Amino acid sequence: MASLIPVKEFNDRRRRLMELMAPDSIAILPAAPERVRNRDVLHPFRQDSDFHYLTGFGEPEAVLVLIPGREHGESVLFCKERNPEKELWDGFLAGQEGAIEKFGLDDAFPISDIDDILPGMIEGRSRVYYPLGKDHSFDARVMDWVKVIRSKVRSGAHPPGEFIALEHLLHDLRLYKSAAEIRVMAKAGEISCEAHKRAMKRARKGGFEYSLEAELIHTFMENGARSTAYPSIVGSGQNACILHYIENSAPLKEGDLVLIDAGCELECYASDITRTFPVSGRFSDEQRALYEVVLAAQYAAIDEVRPGNHWDHPHQAALKVLTRGLIDLGLLRDTTVEQAIEDQAFKPFFMHRTGHWLGMDVHDVGDYKVGDAWRQLEPGMVLTVEPGLYVAPDNTDVDEKWRGIGIRIEDDVVVTKEGCRVLTDAAPKTIHDIEALMAD
Repeated sequence: MASLIPVKEFNDRRRRLMELMAPDSIAILPAAPERVRNRDVLHPFRQDSDFHYLTGFGEPEAVLVLIPGREHGESVLFCKERNPEKELWDGFLAGQEGAIEKFGLDDAFPISDIDDILPGMIEGRSRVYYPLGKDHSFDARVMDWVKVIRSKVRSGAHPPGEFIALEHLLHDLRLYKSAAEIRVMAKAGEISCEAHKRAMKRARKGGFEYSLEAELIHTFMENGARSTAYPSIVGSGQNACILHYIENSAPLKEGDLVLIDAGCELECYASDITRTFPVSGRFSDEQRALYEVVLAAQYAAIDEVRPGNHWDHPHQAALKVLTRGLIDLGLLRDTTVEQAIEDQAFKPFFMHRTGHWLGMDVHDVGDYKVGDAWRQLEPGMVLTVEPGLYVAPDNTDVDEKWRGIGIRIEDDVVVTKEGCRVLTDAAPKTIHDIEALMAD
């Protein structure tokens, strides 16, 4: 399947990064290493997000080098050589020719030659941009290359004098999504919405939480998304009150709610959706009352996603609605909305923020504050909006009828020039729409 992001965009990303780099510098970025699952079995390979962002290259054992002003090409890739015998076992490799022809790199060398070639590229550069501390074994190799250069100082070699964290420049670029990136994320959201709808219908048949997880994964793969963006959360009953519950092994019981937090990954871009619905297809009175509060909070938060507002605006909007709902339903007593927020009396029921950046990582890169101020929202930023209410099963401060109910509603939202666009609204979330779908 052809990539939804053209090669030219990867070239443009490398160019923009090099324009931000200081004069007389070099950037070095290794691909993700392969990880052993057990004995001689590897985990399915997933490329490092930064590396993929700059190359689109999906193989391990590769290193990207950016050298602004290099006469023979500014973007250089070290990668594995073509080897028909190995490819018979492990699949096709791009090789050096493929790196140039298919991925648009300026120059390419065998990864086996990196110790001989890269020190010469570093020599004479005053600054090295590099993801310090991310891969300790590769850190040691970089330091060894610098030592080689330092050993030749008396012969006129010039080792770099400064290392700079590459993430400072690169992650700010990643925060702003292009039109092509948003198309990929919208497609991932579309697939994930279909998966959530199928899981809602599947719940009526009973079974176990993992039965719904299987429905999610089946739908992801059937539609071309070969991986989840993160381990799927399928929490029924009181398991919905565990924020990162991934055991997914409990039976589905009539009368319980199911909270599913799941999304697929498409071309290394994540989707992230949460829906909460009744196993039986019908909400009880208590479930309905709490659900309406969470949904109203999400609508209020989404209304605050627009250019000029800052990162905290959606959270504060949701917090006010949730706190008012808790007071109106009697879960918080003898207080006002303002006082309850000041005292953080809502914390036993709502203990997380209302969202996070979304992109190549489900909790994507990008600062939430600039200096001491919340970051302003700008077109191209993508975030989740996910308020929730969780009444712990052992919370004796509330009436027993509320205990063990956990509800979260989450959508993926892109900031536009006019306001925002919800990428995942095809997954039903009103009580009417959920009950209608599950009755069909």
